[in-house]
Amino acid sequence: MSAELILASAIFVAIGLILAGVFVLTRFIGPRNENSQLKNNVYESGITNPIGTTNIRFSVKFYLVAISFLLFDVEVIFMFPWAVNVVELGVAGLYKMFIFMGLLFIGLIYIYKKKALSWD
Repeated sequence: MSAELILASAIFVAIGLILAGVFVLTRFIGPRNENSQLKNNVYESGITNPIGTTNIRFSVKFYLVAISFLLFDVEVIFMFPWAVNVVELGVAGLYKMFIFMGLLFIGLIYIYKKKALSWD
């Protein structure tokens, strides 16, 4: 083995042991209020007695919009390196990007047909 690999492994193990030690140490040193009624109360912006329940259900449309955003945001992450290296990739890279964009467009059509983008 090389000296750099042994040093990196030792540093990795040392950091892991230090972190584990810190977590164990804070468990013993830190304050404990496990059964405090005040700790279990709801606190929202200074309002100690909120109106209604805090266990409300959100519409699934919020999650669909968030997942759709992440899906099409990842598209940009893949398009940027392609745009930087478009000359080196040549025609084959252009065809591959057209296929990628086509698949994403099919996904957008699917989302539109399922009415995930329409808001009631």
